[in-house]
Parts: sequence; C-alpha cells; structure tokens
Amino acid sequence: MQGTHGAVGVPSPVPGYPAGVSDSTAPQTRPARVTAAAVLTALEGTVIAAFGLGSLVMLFTGDPDGMTQALTMALTVLALAALPLLAARGLWLRRRWSRGPSMITQLLALPVGWQMAQNGGAWAAGGALIGAIALAVLVCVVNPTATEALGIGPRDA
Repeated sequence: MQGTHGAVGVPSPVPGYPAGVSDSTAPQTRPARVTAAAVLTALEGTVIAAFGLGSLVMLFTGDPDGMTQALTMALTVLALAALPLLAARGLWLRRRWSRGPSMITQLLALPVGWQMAQNGGAWAAGGALIGAIALAVLVCVVNPTATEALGIGPRDA
C-alpha cells in the first residue's frame, strides 16, 4: 500500500514515506576531492570579493583619478566574485551544475597566475599560488569520484 502525503488519498512516490523522502540508507557523504574543490573555490571567491570591497573603500577614502571608472571597476570585481562563490556553494552541496562554473574560474585563474609569476618577487609567489590552487581544483573536479558525487555520469562528462 502506498503512503499518503499532503491531501488525503494522494499517494506518495515511495510506499510508507512522505513525498521527497528516500528510503535509501546509503550515506550521502561528500568526497574529499569535492570538499577540497569547494573550499579552494570559496577561498578564491573570497579573495576576489575582498579586493572588490577594498577597491570600494579606497574609492571613498582616497582620491581616485576617475570616480566613475573606479566605481565601475569595484562593482565589476564584486560581481565577478559571485561566480566562484556560487560554484563553491554548489560543490559543497554536490550540485551537478557547479562543476562548470568552478572549471571556468580555474581556467581564468591560470593565465592570471602565469602573468603574475612573470613579474618576479612577491608577484611571482602570488602567481605560483594562484596557479597551484587552480590546478588543484581542476584535478579535483575532473576526478571520477568527484564527477560521480556530483551526479555526472560517463556520458555527461
């Protein structure tokens, strides 16, 4: 006999369970690679957002050459921070759609890291760090364990 949910007499999809509740007893754990990708992607988004907020603060406390240009840059950087932050949340929650935005973020970070590394000094260290994080996240999100955890099958990859 099927269980009912909500209105009287409306059958639920799983006998004995309300709609949306699974009878699966398998643990829904997040693989370490997905966790690492989510944390590193969130770190990238946080750093970008901090740069955007810092730009806004400097806009109002400093003397920018062009107010409109400085404001546009700060708001653009804040908007760009949304991509890795949303991707990180999606990875953390194991959402299928999150792999694409995370990979785009990493593919954009690689040339930024390379260019920074070419400048030498502290810039080289920062560039190497950006590149290493981007490569680590890419390796994590293309790993078969991660793709399976995100619900991406062999034909979907």
